Amino acid sequence: MSVDGQLSSEDSEQRRKLIKAGSLHWVHWVVVALSLLLTFGAWYFSKQQLAEKIEQQFQRQANQVVELVQERMELYENALWGGVSLIDSNNGEIFYDQWKAYAESLKIDRTYPGINGIGVIFNVQPEQLGAYLAKERTRRPDYKLHPEHKETEFWPITYIEPIHGNSGAVGLDMAFETNRYTSILKARDSGEAQVTGPITLVQDKKKTPGFLFYSPFYRGGAKPKTIDERRDSIVGVTYAPFIMEKLMNGTLARQKRQVSISLSDGDDMLFEDKQNALRPQFSKSVDVPMYGRIWRFNIWSNQSFEKSASNNQPYLILVGGIIIDALLLALFVFLSRANRTALAYADDMTRALEEKTLHLEKSNHDLEQFSYVASHDLKSPLRGIDQLTTWIGEDIDDKEETKAHLKLMRNRVNRMENLLDDLLTYARIGQEEDKIQRVDSKDVMASLYDLVSPPATFNLELKGEFPVFNTFYVPFQMVFRNLINNAIKHHDKSNGKITISVTQEEQTYVFVVEDDGPGIAPEYHEKIFALFQTLKPRDEVEGSGMGLAIIKRMVDYLGTQIHVDSQVGQGTRFIVSWPIEISVIKTGEHSEGSF
Repeated sequence: MSVDGQLSSEDSEQRRKLIKAGSLHWVHWVVVALSLLLTFGAWYFSKQQLAEKIEQQFQRQANQVVELVQERMELYENALWGGVSLIDSNNGEIFYDQWKAYAESLKIDRTYPGINGIGVIFNVQPEQLGAYLAKERTRRPDYKLHPEHKETEFWPITYIEPIHGNSGAVGLDMAFETNRYTSILKARDSGEAQVTGPITLVQDKKKTPGFLFYSPFYRGGAKPKTIDERRDSIVGVTYAPFIMEKLMNGTLARQKRQVSISLSDGDDMLFEDKQNALRPQFSKSVDVPMYGRIWRFNIWSNQSFEKSASNNQPYLILVGGIIIDALLLALFVFLSRANRTALAYADDMTRALEEKTLHLEKSNHDLEQFSYVASHDLKSPLRGIDQLTTWIGEDIDDKEETKAHLKLMRNRVNRMENLLDDLLTYARIGQEEDKIQRVDSKDVMASLYDLVSPPATFNLELKGEFPVFNTFYVPFQMVFRNLINNAIKHHDKSNGKITISVTQEEQTYVFVVEDDGPGIAPEYHEKIFALFQTLKPRDEVEGSGMGLAIIKRMVDYLGTQIHVDSQVGQGTRFIVSWPIEISVIKTGEHSEGSF
């Protein structure tokens, strides 16, 4: 396949890739899909993290509710045991004034919110009942036990403070009702504080659930070791009545918590928060041993909790990610359309360039034809003029002035012919093919020096490791023949030295052609590479003034460079960078093996 065919195939493949790039590729969809996957992954992860955080917050608040109730019950227990200690210090006796003073010292309303009061219950056996009533009626003539029951012993409430609101409980016998009586017996037998099962306090007009809290005390003060001893030595219990709603509201003020609760003892509901969410986000149940009973705490998140815990971060991540994905897709679409637009524009420009190339090729062809025609047609009359001057010179007399004029005419004719040859060479640069050859640069330099026939007083010195490499032979020898010829032709002494050296850089060989002639002033360093430029009058210079212009154009086609380093009186150095690997353009196209 030809070079042009290879280029066409490569261009076709490149165009196919550009057309493909002008549409959405599967890679674009994969990127968008992965981006969406990451977006939903980040949303899901953020949502899970937030849910775990909120659940942990709920668990903390739920545990805090249980701990607050336990701590409050322990506080009430301490108050009851404090009453026991007071009675023990009086050898098991306590009078109304003493108990009232103790109750007032507790500052129940402020220190024990939720408690309904604190009192004393004595155990009275049937044989002790008359003496007991006589003693209590000395100060309270109306004091009596109530209601009647069938048990063989009595457990009447003797004192309770504050009396206001609790007067209906004075004289109430705990033996009349199972929950009250069972729990007081458990307190007697265990020697530990006990609470009753759910009851309704006689002083509670609303008849809501409540309970009693007992702490036993015995004769002699210390708790007996055995149950029988405890039963024989029991004196009574200190107790506190509780209305559960009042207790819970005092212990767990709603403004201090963001969870709702219900509290039950077995199947009996003790307390239920009025703020009951239909579908709470979180809930839990906890069974807590509570002084001989098992209280079940049902706890759930309420509207206040869910409002404070709400967080839009996951949805912001989701919406932001989707927006970014949409922008990414829009960018891909925009780039694809831009590629198609650019390709269409490139097609238009290619067609325009192809048209201009056709015109340019035609113009170059016409110029080349003109160069050949001009060269031959102009050379013919010049040769005729040269022949005529020869004949005239043979026919005229020996007058020196006439001979000088004829010689001047012949010189100008020769210079005109040389000019036409150089013009033709200049025009042909880049128009003709030249195959790559193996070149021994050292031999070429020596041959070119001999070819220009230097004076016997001149000598050549070659310095460095001259390469043997593949390059265009004709341009190579033309460039350095002109440089060597210029170095000799423009020398201002009868003897001279031409030095050619070479070094290697990354992609080029750097050749330096140096002479010890008159040198060139810096202001002429650019001018000497222009067409028809000489530094002396035309009649004093051999040649057309195009040698360096031809060299410059050849070096430009090679894609390298030439420059001059010179000062007046210090000789001249021409530095040429010659490519190590050749791939040179011809008529504007890359072509391996052509120049």
